[in-house]
Amino acid sequence: MLRNVAVVLLDGVHPFELGVLCEVFGLDRSAQGLPVYDFAVVSAEGPVLRTHAGFTISALQGLDRLKEADLICVPAGDTYVVRDYPPELLDALRRAVNRGARVLSVCAGVFTLGAAGLLDGRRCATHWMHSAELAEAYPLADVQPDVLYVDDGPVVTSAGTAAGIDACLHVVRQEHGPEVANAIARRMVVPPHRDGGQAQFIERPLPTACDTVGGVLAWMERHLDSEMTVEQLAERAHMSPRTFARRFQQETGTTPYRWLLRQRVLLAQELLEGTDETVDAIAGRSGFGNAAGLRHHFLRTLGTTPNVYRRTFRGPTRVA
Repeated sequence: MLRNVAVVLLDGVHPFELGVLCEVFGLDRSAQGLPVYDFAVVSAEGPVLRTHAGFTISALQGLDRLKEADLICVPAGDTYVVRDYPPELLDALRRAVNRGARVLSVCAGVFTLGAAGLLDGRRCATHWMHSAELAEAYPLADVQPDVLYVDDGPVVTSAGTAAGIDACLHVVRQEHGPEVANAIARRMVVPPHRDGGQAQFIERPLPTACDTVGGVLAWMERHLDSEMTVEQLAERAHMSPRTFARRFQQETGTTPYRWLLRQRVLLAQELLEGTDETVDAIAGRSGFGNAAGLRHHFLRTLGTTPNVYRRTFRGPTRVA
């Protein structure tokens, strides 16, 4: 049973991610019959730490406090991605996992776990902006770029900012059951569980600048509602289909079909957010033909439906 929670900080910590951990695990909710944790905030770099917002945090405990923790949490920080980590912190994290404790990271805090070797052979998550960098830094980790959080044994990792709430509530749900997790979520005025993954939050990029297929990419992006085959695209690029497919893969890292599908989903996201068009009309404009086709690919790509996505991301209705 989870009883003892420690949050370990490095210089440059993000206050919001720290606040998430304090809110879920650090508040006394015994009056509502909810669990109370022996909670501590620990410094890995001295008695006073700077936050990325400019103020400092003091009255922190030392790394020895990690020896007692059932759960050690590492929030994000503006210097956490590329830096030298205190060896004593990395040793403490490894020892904690070896004795049966769990570790949880929020956003870029996962890089600390990677430096400790805790991601090797495990699935993990971070903010979509850091996914490629995490995979490059720790090639033995199985980075999941589209999810809100990952639970892989003793290591729980989450995507950016608010996904830390999802991961924390997941741990509470595992340890104490859904009733406790739901009660804490109600107190925080957040959903106890969010559908989908962070793929739905990724910005729509411009067509990649490529040496030989860049012109075709730009044409494809302007004609997402049109049917197109590799043969037609190859003819436009003045290549054989086989050569075009190989060059496309080399320069974009994916196949023409997958690139086109992703661009169509991204266009549908924009239209769902910014227009009053029906789902059928959006399906036609984005190349999916009908609402059923759009729904199918939305679920496969983003883990949610067009209607749920629109309700989540749509701004307030304009009044004429």
